[in-house]
Amino acid sequence: MLTLYGSPKTRSSRVQWLLEELGVPYELKNIDLKTGDSKSPDYLKIHPHGAVPALVDGDKCLIESAALCAYLADKYGKFSPRVDSAERGDYYQWLFYGVATLEPPLMKVFMHTARYPEDKRVPAIAEEGKQGFQSCATVLEDHLRTRNYILGKDFTAADCVVGSLLAFAKNLGLTNGYPTIEAYVARIKSRPAFQRMIATPA
Repeated sequence: MLTLYGSPKTRSSRVQWLLEELGVPYELKNIDLKTGDSKSPDYLKIHPHGAVPALVDGDKCLIESAALCAYLADKYGKFSPRVDSAERGDYYQWLFYGVATLEPPLMKVFMHTARYPEDKRVPAIAEEGKQGFQSCATVLEDHLRTRNYILGKDFTAADCVVGSLLAFAKNLGLTNGYPTIEAYVARIKSRPAFQRMIATPA
């Protein structure tokens, strides 16, 4: 059985969401990031950086949330375009866009408006993050205007990555003025698998 190591409201949520979409059995093990669980010798053997998520599949142990989503979609033959399809390149593009382009500005906003103690927050960095997100949001607003999901009419693992980040952006109050993105976020959050993930968060 698959084992997902995660923590609530972290990148592990997107992997758990995909597992729920796939409908495959898995065990969820919560790692308390506040108590030092993630730095224990046993857990460091699973994730050498002491972070989440990590996925154990038999004797294979994998890290990096987008990679886990891609791996699971391919393993079970669902929610990813065929390797020889014209959409496969687009699929890779959006998986990497999520973690390499969209996520960094969001983390700047989050860290410098919510996560860090007030005396450690730098408003200029938060503003830089907001501007970076706006650049991404302009692209995504246009891209999603004629699509239900990232690749078109069908849900894929790329939606778990990009969609989870846009839901995070909405929680940060950054999606006001982007009605297409807000409609997309509402669409993905209404999916039964997303609701199951929220009910039993990693």
